[in-house]
Amino acid sequence: MKNESPTFEAINLLGLIHEKTESAEEKELLLTAAEALRFIETTGQQYEFNDYRQDLRTEGPAMVIASFATRDEAEAWLKNHPKPPHRAAVLIADEYHTVYYWRDTNVRKMPSTPFIEFYLEEMMQDGRPPPPVASFDTREQARAWFYGLSERPSQAIIQLAGEPYLAAYHRNIDHLAFHSFSLVEGLKEWRKSLDEKKRSEEPGPHS
Repeated sequence: MKNESPTFEAINLLGLIHEKTESAEEKELLLTAAEALRFIETTGQQYEFNDYRQDLRTEGPAMVIASFATRDEAEAWLKNHPKPPHRAAVLIADEYHTVYYWRDTNVRKMPSTPFIEFYLEEMMQDGRPPPPVASFDTREQARAWFYGLSERPSQAIIQLAGEPYLAAYHRNIDHLAFHSFSLVEGLKEWRKSLDEKKRSEEPGPHS
């Protein structure tokens, strides 16, 4: 019976390429890729991997593995996690954070990440967000509308209390996040501060 798993077929393809590759460095990279796919197969994460691949094909910000209402909830989760993820994204009050975990020292950190700000900036056209598909006074109204759709999209531009927002649906954890396009203003301030710092560090004419 033919194995129809694309992961299994990809492992075989990597093996064929590995046999024809002469570079020792490239052989090691191919072996690493094959072992990563075998890890998915042997740990029973085929469905999760398929969902991840499907998520990559749809519009929307980066996948997250968890969402928390407060920083305290997130810190408690990270502190008590027996095997924390490393370099995985989570949401805290709908703000992106990256989880870092170093197994040898058991150091656990969760700094904020400006990913959504850059994503919103890329979506803007001539400095303005795309037109909204619906308008609401509260998040509760927007959430009820979104979950009432026959097919939930991965993202939608809405107007919330008169302001443009991106409503992003994270299907893997069934969470609807709201991101204000006003966050892009923070990037402008960040770039401005970087420019000022760079200028201050430049040597003067008599240095």
